[in-house]
Amino acid sequence: MFRNMKKEEKAWVLYDVGNSVFTLMVSTLIPIWFNTLGKSQNISSTQYLAYWSYAVSAVTILVAIAGPILGALSDTKGFRKPMFTLSLAVGVAGCILLGVVPDWRLYIVLFIIAKSCYQITLVLYDSMLTDITTPERMDVISSGGYAYGYLGSCIPFVAALAFYAVGTAGKMPMRLAMFLAFLVAGLWWLVVTLPLLKCYRQTHFVEHSSGAVRESFSRLGKTLTHMYKEERHVFYFLLAFFFYIDGVYTIIDEAVAIGTSLGLDQMGLLVVLLLTQVVAFAFATLFGKLSEKHSALSLISVCILGYFAVAIFALFMHSLWQFGVMAFVVGMFQGAIQALSRSYYASIIPAESSGEYFGLYDICGKGASFVGTMLIAITVSLTGSINISVSTLAVLFIIGLILLRKSAVHSAKKAA
Repeated sequence: MFRNMKKEEKAWVLYDVGNSVFTLMVSTLIPIWFNTLGKSQNISSTQYLAYWSYAVSAVTILVAIAGPILGALSDTKGFRKPMFTLSLAVGVAGCILLGVVPDWRLYIVLFIIAKSCYQITLVLYDSMLTDITTPERMDVISSGGYAYGYLGSCIPFVAALAFYAVGTAGKMPMRLAMFLAFLVAGLWWLVVTLPLLKCYRQTHFVEHSSGAVRESFSRLGKTLTHMYKEERHVFYFLLAFFFYIDGVYTIIDEAVAIGTSLGLDQMGLLVVLLLTQVVAFAFATLFGKLSEKHSALSLISVCILGYFAVAIFALFMHSLWQFGVMAFVVGMFQGAIQALSRSYYASIIPAESSGEYFGLYDICGKGASFVGTMLIAITVSLTGSINISVSTLAVLFIIGLILLRKSAVHSAKKAA
């Protein structure tokens, strides 16, 4: 896949390789270390899952507020790259410092800051897609980003996992082991991003004005009104995306927290999730090829049905092998649903307003698991059943599929 890419496309794909290690850390070592800190201060397993879910929800709220405004602002000529660089620097620093903070309360605060900055880089990064490639190559390039992101993230994660294993074996102080694990992840994220920082050029933009921030608010309001009146296919796609991707990212973000709360072996969970990255690479590549013959909307629908099956299966999950089955199925559809959603959306929005549109997209996008995490937190608090709480995510996939079909209907009307 890399052989057929130009320099800008390769650099863009490499950022997925760089940032994906943080995504993997968020769904593995970050909640595990939070659990360790929490247990040292007498937090129960249900409290741990609830607090973690609330923290993830807090990130979503912050990004939902800041994302669209910063995305619209980044459409201004010369703004996107500096904004991306600043968000990257704070996110990387936060990732590294997560291995140092000794108190679980401070840990949650730092996690919220680090992940919020990470999410902002994704708003800006996704909007770069219209600058670095052509519309007909968006599905392939977007799928390449996710595919190589999943595979590339295994390299630093194996190193981080090795430090964690050495620490749990008592051959190194656990705090030092975790610091080194987070240091490796943060440095990988930064170094692999350098080619994008070097070669990216913003080719689609609006001209700079003295009231850029005020103008961003104005453009955002006009865009929302125009979208509802004139671009119903985009409007309903965003609604569909909000629900189904909310469920997807809840499962990703909460995977280890759920397994840990069920009492499953932590090292076993980490190994299973590491292998899932390889599965995700293979199937993201496969779906990228399928997109050349089948419509993105049809393939997204298949992925949603796959995740619906995962949510139902969670009702019966009690052992590590069952967790492994669930993780394998998640890996089959994880990269595909993300990549196809991103490239399809990029193909139906105006290129010169990509930052603004992707700001709205990323309210619902990566890690925007507000409804899902709240469903889990509230359900597990009321019922005490982790299995039931996870299965409630099936509702999100049903709603998402219904709205996606509605978007397809409006898309067909617009084309006619």
